[in-house]
Amino acid sequence: MEGDPAIILVSGDHAEDLLEEFRSRYARDYDLRVARGAGEAEELAQGIVDDGRMVALFVSDSRLPDTDDLFEALHRWRRVIPTARKVVAAHWDHFVEDAPPLRVGMAKGKYDAYLLMPRGRRDEEFHHAISDLLSDWGSTVPRPEVVSAKIITPVQDALTMAIRDFLDRMGMPNKVWDPADPAIAEPVARIRSQLGIADGEEPAYPVVYAANRVPIQATSVRDVAVSIYGRPDDFTVAGVVDLAIVGGGPAGLAAAVYGASEGLSVVVLEAEAIGGQAGTSSMIRNYLGFPRGISGMRLAQRARNQALRFGTDFLTGWEVTSLVPGRDGEPHRLCTGGGDVRARTVLVSSGVAYRKLGVPAIEELVGAGVNYGAAMTAAREMEGYDVVVVGGGNSAGQAALHLARFAASVTIVVRRPGLSETMSQYLIDEIGYNERISVRPGTRVVDGGGEGQLEWLCLEDLDTGRRATVSARGLFLLLGAEPRCDWLPAELARDADSFILTGRDVPRDQWTNDLPPANLATTIPGVFAAGDIRSGSMKRVAAASGEGASAIPLVHAYLAPAPD
Repeated sequence: MEGDPAIILVSGDHAEDLLEEFRSRYARDYDLRVARGAGEAEELAQGIVDDGRMVALFVSDSRLPDTDDLFEALHRWRRVIPTARKVVAAHWDHFVEDAPPLRVGMAKGKYDAYLLMPRGRRDEEFHHAISDLLSDWGSTVPRPEVVSAKIITPVQDALTMAIRDFLDRMGMPNKVWDPADPAIAEPVARIRSQLGIADGEEPAYPVVYAANRVPIQATSVRDVAVSIYGRPDDFTVAGVVDLAIVGGGPAGLAAAVYGASEGLSVVVLEAEAIGGQAGTSSMIRNYLGFPRGISGMRLAQRARNQALRFGTDFLTGWEVTSLVPGRDGEPHRLCTGGGDVRARTVLVSSGVAYRKLGVPAIEELVGAGVNYGAAMTAAREMEGYDVVVVGGGNSAGQAALHLARFAASVTIVVRRPGLSETMSQYLIDEIGYNERISVRPGTRVVDGGGEGQLEWLCLEDLDTGRRATVSARGLFLLLGAEPRCDWLPAELARDADSFILTGRDVPRDQWTNDLPPANLATTIPGVFAAGDIRSGSMKRVAAASGEGASAIPLVHAYLAPAPD
């Protein structure tokens, strides 16, 4: 795809002002185009798409000379290029008057931001919003122009997709090359030499060269994580840390930030990519303080950087295999395949895993069109295809909206009568407005198949038992939650579904002196739980963050010396 992505500025009365404003900031990296009305903008966008190029952003005046229905214009533009972000920039003469009806449309996902046109130079608030949207577009749509991780493989298999997803979630732009591509002959030869591959022999693919480290022949995502971040044994942890956090999702990250900022020595152990399930969300719009929304990956990376700033250590790619509780004042010990970490206190925030569908034919195609979770990397591969999302929670809704930017159609399959019992209303509204998305309530997936790649699914109506076969290139399974608790000791109390019990939910016969543990404390002294893995938790990003922060005063209280 040749040429810079376009920004289309649409205004009848203020086009030149907008062009001057954008030229000063964005002319080097974007092709700036001007349209005097909705129809001209649509024709301009169509011409750019026909030339094989991209439109990154539409910026429209709130009033256009050739239409009284701005929402219809925005809808037509989305039909031409659904991946483009859309901003309504009202002139200050109309900003207050136009705001109420236009913000209703923004709440339904008809466009991304309502801004006041710049009134002079250095309007940083306006440009911060524009930069945020362009940054989000750039991280989720086009192939990266500058990469920090190179993947060399002749086939796009399940392992390659898993590695790409890990790198995306860690905020590392990556690209896949075929080793037979003449354009990369020189770097491939250099990498072969580094790996000690003799002429006439082939390395074990995929070969991953990340963050300017030594290239590796990856057999797992963990191999890639270790090549970038090292093994637990590689880290020098001075004796015993104050707090070890198992799980780098919202709860764990919040605890790391607050704990380290208050002087605790903190280590976070994360088996996968930082961010947990929330890190796979393409856009979280109801998280406090982000009026234009934020992707789960970006939220997680910002929190990680914040925790690093205060001195937190992160051990990424290592699953904790057991927790050995400390006895008689000894520290707790967390065991991994790459070494142990000893800690005075432990916060368990390892979250939950998506439940398996349980259809053997589907399980065989995981990584070949079938994905557990949102798998943002796979979304780009769905362009022009039909896809199915199974699940009725917020994660499923966010995944469907993101996929609809690429796929020809997205079908949400749920067992319940609808989405209202399990999904936030703002997502239901956006889904209802998006013509590419349909919902099939009272339905389940019972079969599927294809020649090495998912091609079709069989859907069953739960009321009638009637089955229908549908075309599907992608299946995204977001099927509720199963806690990751098999590594925990038996003396740590759990409920019937294996979620960790804390506070007053702990059985009374395990209270001390007829007093319950503290709110987030477990049945093992010095071990706390927060986030989705805790019984009775709210299963929302903000709630998990609050629990993680709330655990820190309990850690301080536990570590405080006993009074004389």
